[in-house]
Amino acid sequence: MLRVLIQTAGGLLASLLTGATLAADPTGADTRPVPAAASAPPAASASPGAWRAGPGQALLLGEVHDNAAQHALRLQALAALLAQDDRPALLLEPFDRERQPAIDLALQADAAGPTDAPIDARIDAVIAASGQVAGWHWPLYRPYIGLALQHGLPIVAANVSRAESRRIIALGLGPTGWQPEVPEDISRAQAAAIERSHCGQVDAGLAVRLSQAQVARDQFMARMISTHAARGVVLLAGNGHVRRDIGVPRWLSPALRARCHVVGFLEPDDHSGSAYDEVVRTAAQPREDPCAQMRRMPALPSAQAAQAAPASR
Repeated sequence: MLRVLIQTAGGLLASLLTGATLAADPTGADTRPVPAAASAPPAASASPGAWRAGPGQALLLGEVHDNAAQHALRLQALAALLAQDDRPALLLEPFDRERQPAIDLALQADAAGPTDAPIDARIDAVIAASGQVAGWHWPLYRPYIGLALQHGLPIVAANVSRAESRRIIALGLGPTGWQPEVPEDISRAQAAAIERSHCGQVDAGLAVRLSQAQVARDQFMARMISTHAARGVVLLAGNGHVRRDIGVPRWLSPALRARCHVVGFLEPDDHSGSAYDEVVRTAAQPREDPCAQMRRMPALPSAQAAQAAPASR
């Protein structure tokens, strides 16, 4: 389970030091928290063939970021949606939100370009516009971008830079423009997951501060879902983000939350299945012991050091 936590909800401070990003946005839409009782998932779909992301609907597909089998299955699901004539906006966690204007320009140039241009070159142009943030397994995300380009889907950045994330960790949610009122069950669960995932290198105080960055990230993803819901949405993000109990759905309006379908793509030692409408299990991706990786990283700062961190870099 620890391996999964570090790949999904955990490893947040580690990501600031080594590459993968967190999130923030000062202009949240409906960021009112949803009571836990209202977040109970509806009945699961009978089969993946029932997944849809048409107008007014949102399909949230989780992942363990480096699990190639899960990416292959999600790619099949996205292709099936497109075969049913759904044309959703595609929200991607690896893309930082401040890169959206550059991504939009790349998409406009692609639409105006020659129809027979090699797809690999077209994908390269979008990834280059995104800044190709270090720490993501880009070969695993290229096929989604290719499908989006071939079918004219909007590609929406669902993340923000490490610099903005550091501001949240240092200053908190309210001072950085986020909804500061976070239900206790969300705060407690997010902080506990971060403590577990950092192999004893994060104290309770720092875990709380890191959890605020995770919450801000969820608030931003929820805003993007709300913004694009009229045409339909597919969000591709870590399993920790798409959880109904403590993740993105808790920050959606009740009406939109009811039109979401949440699928967790889980490895065998992940026991969070009740947090999703539906679960797809895959074998674990072979990887090095995550705690060994963390021990080789620079020393993680204390809660006091994080609080004193500079506002931007």
